[in-house]
Amino acid sequence: MTTPRTAAATLLALGALAYSAWALEAVITTGLHPAHTYVSELAATDQPYGILFRTTDLLAGTLVAAAALPALRTRPGEGPAARTGRAALLLFGVATAVDSRLPLSCTPTGDPGCAARETAGLVPWTHSAHTLTSTIALCGILVAMVVLTRAARRHAPRSPLARSGPCLVALELAATAWTLAAIAALESGHDGWGVGIAQRLQVGLIAIWLGALAVSVLRAPAPDAPLHGPGPAEGGDERVPLGSARGPAPAREARP
Repeated sequence: MTTPRTAAATLLALGALAYSAWALEAVITTGLHPAHTYVSELAATDQPYGILFRTTDLLAGTLVAAAALPALRTRPGEGPAARTGRAALLLFGVATAVDSRLPLSCTPTGDPGCAARETAGLVPWTHSAHTLTSTIALCGILVAMVVLTRAARRHAPRSPLARSGPCLVALELAATAWTLAAIAALESGHDGWGVGIAQRLQVGLIAIWLGALAVSVLRAPAPDAPLHGPGPAEGGDERVPLGSARGPAPAREARP
């Protein structure tokens, strides 16, 4: 029988896999240089595999959102951090799914004509909308990574998320800073500072973190709390979900 915990872990794992679809560029000919192009340009409407990458982005966002949505239920003794982390994960999923429906029409880093049209404001409105939804998705996952990793270290220190999360968060923040700096350099007329590498590192780390979260969810002992770590902190309540406040366990009916 599939439990909510198992279902959430499966959805997260599949979402992480779909979010890693950009790695297919290693085995298919996209015509885009990975070191100098945005990941989102793989899904542009003028690209040969655009439908494939737009579909995998839609799947990734939908799967993560589906995993996060049931976990938003308020639980006894739960603090605001748990709800914040889960809401941020849901925001990431929804924004990623919406982002896939607002693709670029061309590739500004690989096509000088596209870049010129974008600068002149002659590209479809989806370019600006894509930037907005991508930013929202990034903000959502950064908040989720920080909050849920911190909660895992506090309440489930033996979980994969607690052990690997801090390193992944630090690397993700560094990759994000690199990506933003590279974009600024590119827009100011420089060579982009390896914007493609920076962004691929950024999205790759997100997928790995989602995988660590999925494993932690799968190993969690409480079947009705899909987003918490696999084991209790010493002396703690193993049923406390990620980010929840420690509180008294609900009264149980006495049984003979």
